[in-house]
Amino acid sequence: MRVLVIGRGGREHAIVWALSKSPKISKLFCAPGNGGIAGLAECVPITELQFDEISTFAKEQAIDLVMVAPDDPLAAGLVDHLESKGIEAFGPRANAAIIEGSKVFMKQLLKKYSIPTAAYESFDAYEPALAYLRSQTAPIVIKADGLAAGKGVTVAQTMEEAEAALKDIMVGQVFGASAGASVVIEEFLTGQEMSLLAFVDGSTVRLMVPSQDHKPVFDNDKGPNTGGMGTYSPLPHIPESIVQEALVNIVQPTADAMVAEGRPFKGVLYAGLILTPNGVKTIEFNARFGDPETQVILPRLKTDLLDIFLAINNGTLAEQPIEWSEQAAVCVIVASPGYPGPYPKGLPISGLDQVQDALVFHAGTAVDENGQIVTNGGRVLGITGLGKDIVEARQKAYADADRIHFEGKHYRTDIAMKALR
Repeated sequence: MRVLVIGRGGREHAIVWALSKSPKISKLFCAPGNGGIAGLAECVPITELQFDEISTFAKEQAIDLVMVAPDDPLAAGLVDHLESKGIEAFGPRANAAIIEGSKVFMKQLLKKYSIPTAAYESFDAYEPALAYLRSQTAPIVIKADGLAAGKGVTVAQTMEEAEAALKDIMVGQVFGASAGASVVIEEFLTGQEMSLLAFVDGSTVRLMVPSQDHKPVFDNDKGPNTGGMGTYSPLPHIPESIVQEALVNIVQPTADAMVAEGRPFKGVLYAGLILTPNGVKTIEFNARFGDPETQVILPRLKTDLLDIFLAINNGTLAEQPIEWSEQAAVCVIVASPGYPGPYPKGLPISGLDQVQDALVFHAGTAVDENGQIVTNGGRVLGITGLGKDIVEARQKAYADADRIHFEGKHYRTDIAMKALR
């Protein structure tokens, strides 16, 4: 088969890496790809929202499957566009991807079907939102309704911080006019967080191995939220009974709710969950693989990823065997100086040839005119160590993170420590 992956980040590098192991694939493309993906697939200079160019390329190259990885093209309807051209695509259609594209839709869906989540109110005008906010107490959570590259959520510790976040979203429109047109104000929940991803073909839900992300930029969960500074799997400190509770009370009912709403979800459904004293509750849903969760989940997958994609598209996921490795995986994100704020691009990266044990997934890299791999994003590299347990996987990830250099690089030093305390 000839397969095209859409996207350019660490998630896409992990997906391309997994697909590259499939004996059923004769040719892999990635649009637009990055400096690391170029070693596994032919990178094509087409961006994620160039729908006509993508479909034209797919036709010209006789592509058998287009795998749409990122949130923006899913929400904008790339899968619908490709299907309308007779091109097979993997990922939810726009009417199902709205579960990520609109936090207001997601919260209303969960409320309608009594699926556990934080108490909330949603607003599409600033003054009523501000008035409601002033009737609440901190800490409190402020969420831009639309897509905001993983940064549209503020966990405000003070009311001043909450009011500033609300104003930034709705008045300053720091995440854009559409993302900030509506806002969700949500109760703050405490507890361990867990990322639970699932393969879904409408009604059949098959959980992946659980993982845990680290959103704040600094050690001990300090500083502003990022797109994710590291992740690990499995979660030895979270019992399997909790995972099953999440499946029964949240993930399966949500898939069933989407079918009932006439929006069957086919693709990868990501549940961001929190383990509260009152049970597992939903923080968010995403309509695709997580980043950087994918960088620890797919290295543990023993089954051919392409077979799973095809089973989902064919509606035969229930019959598809899926096997997972017992190994542990830890991914450390190496970031640009200044991230998650403004950061430079084009910094030369050295030491990639010195990596000994870990997998290196490129998240924000490019190849310059001299063939040198340089920084091209905030999160630059994901260094994934694999081992018999979290301790060994951590050691491998950090040892190789230290072998890679670029000016001003930074990373958290406490990834996966919650599993070891």
